[in-house]
Amino acid sequence: MIGIDIFSGCGGMTVGAKLAGIQVKYAVELNYHCASTYSHNHTDVKMINTDIRKFRVHDLKLSKREPIVLFGGPPCQGFSKSNQKTKNKQNENNWLFKEFIRVAKELKPDWIVFENVGGFSESLEGFFFKETLINFKKMGYATSQFLLNASNYGVPQNRKRVFIVCSLDGITIEEPKATTQKINVGEALYDLPNLKNGAKFSVLPYNQKPHSAYSKAMRGKLEKSTNHFVTQNSEEIIKRYKYVPQGGNWENIPIKLMQNYKDVSRCHSGIYHRLDEAKPSVVIGNYRKNMLIHPKENRGLSVREAARLQSFEDNYIFKGFLTDQQQQVGNAVPPYLAKAVFSEIINNN
Repeated sequence: MIGIDIFSGCGGMTVGAKLAGIQVKYAVELNYHCASTYSHNHTDVKMINTDIRKFRVHDLKLSKREPIVLFGGPPCQGFSKSNQKTKNKQNENNWLFKEFIRVAKELKPDWIVFENVGGFSESLEGFFFKETLINFKKMGYATSQFLLNASNYGVPQNRKRVFIVCSLDGITIEEPKATTQKINVGEALYDLPNLKNGAKFSVLPYNQKPHSAYSKAMRGKLEKSTNHFVTQNSEEIIKRYKYVPQGGNWENIPIKLMQNYKDVSRCHSGIYHRLDEAKPSVVIGNYRKNMLIHPKENRGLSVREAARLQSFEDNYIFKGFLTDQQQQVGNAVPPYLAKAVFSEIINNN
């Protein structure tokens, strides 16, 4: 099966597709740093670094001898539950799902996998979700839709994503079966190097042998790992971190240390959250802005730690400035979650 990844970001869905046995040939992504990361890690895929609105299917060299799956997730910030300001019909980015539909009409692939945040099915009483389903059905596709939690599929993170899977041959697929055991933060992170606030290390050795089946899978045969970059927080922020226990958040911080907030009561529960080593992580998302705290150390997460919590294996290298890398990791579809969906397609093809 041949794969085409649009709105590819740094490549989370492509990793999942490859793990399921799909040969990805093309990817389309506007952001230069995302495209650079993608190309570095997927040298066998033709990256088209352009605005999706300028992309045309006839530019691709494809053979219909093999089944084709088109997949991707249009920008999702407008559908996120944590972003109420952009949840409207006037936000131009919210309409980029129409570009996904246009490409699908031009390509007419055998399979389609459309992915988005959980809020996509709820925003504006499900307007965008219903529009997407109607368009796929008008094109002659049988559709299956799921709301999946990544922690049920080997990802050490509670992250819900909507998937619409479409078949030109009238096939509907079952929701992927959950794995038997959830992975916690401790299993995911504790063999990675100990770091300090503001760490800037491109490459470091591990601090111990693989300590869990998950860490062993992430490492493969590597002896060192990359992207050990941590935001340099101010001393004032580090003081706040010290008051937060595992599983706690801003509510554990003395109010006298939160005077720069106009109304601290309006902070959502994800702000200054310290990860609980015994549970899957909360949503990584914009972990720098949310001040997500390492379970044991008084600092933010490194890029590699966030990547581990997303199920990117350690040989996956992120490019660009620190904020670019953080955004790439936070926005990505967890590869192991994507693999579960693509595996169902392979089993039904």
